[in-house]
Amino acid sequence: MGKISAEFSFRSRQFVLERFRNETFDLLVIGGGITGAAVARDAVSRGLKVALVERRDFAFGTSSRSSKLIHGGLRYLENLEFGLVFEALAERALLLKTVPHMVRPLPFLLPVYEGDPNGRGILNLGLWFYDLLALFRTPGFHRSLSQQEFLEKVPFLKKEGLQGGFSYFDASMWDDVLAVENLRSAHALGAGVANYVEALGPLWSGERICGYRVRDLASPSGNANTIDLKAHRVVVCAGPWTDEVGAQISSQWRSWLNPSKGVHLIFDWKRIPVPGAMVMNHPEDGRISFVIPRTDLGAGVTIVGTTDGPTPKDPEKAEIEPGDVTYLIGLLTKYFPDLNLTADDIVSAYVGVRPLMGASAPASGSEGQPGTASEALQKVSREHHIGRGPGGTVLVAGGKYTTHRKMAEEIVDFTLKTWRADLKAPMRAQGLPQIPKHHASRTKEPVNPQATPVAVERCRIESASKNLKIPEELLSRYGAEALSVMELALASATESSGRREDPAGFPLLEAQLRHSVRCEMVVRLEDFYLRRVPLYLSRADHGLPWVNELSKVWADEMGLGPEDADHEKQRLIAALNERSDWKNRL
Repeated sequence: MGKISAEFSFRSRQFVLERFRNETFDLLVIGGGITGAAVARDAVSRGLKVALVERRDFAFGTSSRSSKLIHGGLRYLENLEFGLVFEALAERALLLKTVPHMVRPLPFLLPVYEGDPNGRGILNLGLWFYDLLALFRTPGFHRSLSQQEFLEKVPFLKKEGLQGGFSYFDASMWDDVLAVENLRSAHALGAGVANYVEALGPLWSGERICGYRVRDLASPSGNANTIDLKAHRVVVCAGPWTDEVGAQISSQWRSWLNPSKGVHLIFDWKRIPVPGAMVMNHPEDGRISFVIPRTDLGAGVTIVGTTDGPTPKDPEKAEIEPGDVTYLIGLLTKYFPDLNLTADDIVSAYVGVRPLMGASAPASGSEGQPGTASEALQKVSREHHIGRGPGGTVLVAGGKYTTHRKMAEEIVDFTLKTWRADLKAPMRAQGLPQIPKHHASRTKEPVNPQATPVAVERCRIESASKNLKIPEELLSRYGAEALSVMELALASATESSGRREDPAGFPLLEAQLRHSVRCEMVVRLEDFYLRRVPLYLSRADHGLPWVNELSKVWADEMGLGPEDADHEKQRLIAALNERSDWKNRL
């Protein structure tokens, strides 16, 4: 699909806003999480004219607060859902190949204790099926481990009742940056993509929605920031905010979602030095949680989660409660009693909201009920739903990160199918143009061609010819674009003299910020701290000692002055304090 565009910044964002004012798009995607990002990339790869708006930063919601895993769904084998597992494993194999800097093989360890609901025999059979459904396209086959072998790998694991277990492979990912990479790819192919643009309400032409009124939130307030964005089709990929957008579309909207809150705790990896992701089974409710080593995040962390609980109507008000922390600490104590883990060991934490379908969601509707899905709700898998809403809109709920590319393909297919159907209905077809010429989806190609192994090796050779030694952390995060980060650092080396040493795991931090502003549409400093690099996530100080320097770099990149830098610094500190407020409730 060609070289990814270097310019994906607040400057290109201003150009996109002008496009929103002056052009008519085939598809408008509302929502800049992984689903919306993948839909935009898929649609524009087919030759459709695409716009995407996101009210906050890209991946602000669920898409930056997952367990950060790409997996086939081993638990689905219990329900004999072989098709779902096969699809997920096929997508896992594709992502390992096409996004190698964001998706990497990760060993898993599954201990078996006396009294566990599934014994070694059943689990061994299930893992053979897992390898088989993957068509053996896996970094390694599963292995049976004796008690001694398991304890050699995890010597601090509870020994009492341990019968041994298994090792197998799935994959880890950088969820937030994976969404951004998909959006960069869509942008490079011609999509108009902008964060901090709020969808206010639909524009109607008779019975058909012909666009959306949106508002630019990142510029000074005023009526000039409101734009009537015209589009022939609107696809809602708003995750936990799906019902909020549905209520904008129709006053008779009936809720689709029964969202679920999930909490993850972050520890220093040295505090829980697991060699692979550990699967834990809660003794009371039977829920599965994970202990996930991420030595590639900062200086190295271990992610523990997740919980499952009710969430408030407004997803942004979901909070980490003391009970969530107690639940996960108790589970860790059960499996690792000798580590003596407490809440004081927690480096950071995050809470996300899963946009699960509710039992009251409409399975079917009629043309005369604009508040419900006007056609049968299509359950594509148990992980996500695609349905038709009022005015010809398409709404999506649920989803699995692993299958985001395949899901996007299905969403665009469904959207084109409803477009064809409307062209045959005289009332709906009023003012609706023919579907533009397009071709098949092309999303099986690398998301970022500069991050493939071949491109990285070329980068190593080129940097060596220039006597440059690029830190491995940069090559791991940016692929061949690490050389651009290195050159940014060299260009500003004299300005950086005498400044604070970079934090462990974050080499050339100021240059990384400059790159993210120019190439990853960082608009606010919190975008960088929370969703482009794991500064907040992986450090007990949350990167606050570097705020002064980074706020000045941000202002310099944005063409602003010292007063703006100070204002942005204070805004960032407030955002980080809000993220950490859960500690005060313990």
